[in-house]
This record gives sequence, C-alpha cells and structure tokens, in this order.
Amino acid sequence: MAFVITQPCIGTKDSACVDVCPVECIYEGDDQFFIHPDECIDCGACVPACPVSAIFPEEDVPADQQAFIAKNRTYFGL
Repeated sequence: MAFVITQPCIGTKDSACVDVCPVECIYEGDDQFFIHPDECIDCGACVPACPVSAIFPEEDVPADQQAFIAKNRTYFGL
C-alpha cells in the first residue's frame, strides 16, 4: 500500500507533507506533489500534515479521485 495525493493539492501545493516525510518520498510536480509508491514506507505521517486533506491510502482514495492513482504512477513512470 502507498499513499496517493489527490485533487485538493492542485493549486495549493503546501509542502507540510514533504517536511514530515521520514524517507523523503514526496516529490514536487508541476501542479501537485506526488508520493513515490516504491519509496513510501506507509508510515502515514503525511496524512495529518496535509492542510487540505488530499492524502489517502491507495485503497481509500475516494471514487471521484481514483484517476489520481494512475496520475501518480504515471508521474514516476510505473
């Protein structure tokens, strides 16, 4: 399981999640941040740090945000 950053991050890009990530697996893209699924250790530290509640475990991404799972994988070429 990895965490996925969804639509509320777009336009906000608050780096609080980056600051708390112990393995530095959150990367800045053009319009949002992305979590590398192979580097993420599933600690969940980023979830409460996100001021716009944009981060979810992959299996809990809301139905209307499912496209962000593929967007995340595409960002990392997976």
